[in-house]
Amino acid sequence: MSTVNMLEARTNLSRLVEAVESGAETEIIIARNGKPAARLVPIAQPKKKLRLGLARGKYRPFDYEKFQALDTEVATMFLGKEK
Repeated sequence: MSTVNMLEARTNLSRLVEAVESGAETEIIIARNGKPAARLVPIAQPKKKLRLGLARGKYRPFDYEKFQALDTEVATMFLGKEK
């Protein structure tokens, strides 16, 4: 965080904005007569939206009947009888 006076800010506005945009400065305080008057900060970039369905079509659909058959098979192995 650095502080610049009003005349310097007016003269070097492009350089100050570039410093904030690039991340070289997190914020710049602009002072009038030695008292802070304004703050120059970067605008927060909006977060990217979460896109659902990116893997659509890449995997086989879930086969519930096959899963149920495995469940019965496992139950038989543990209990020695079917459910």
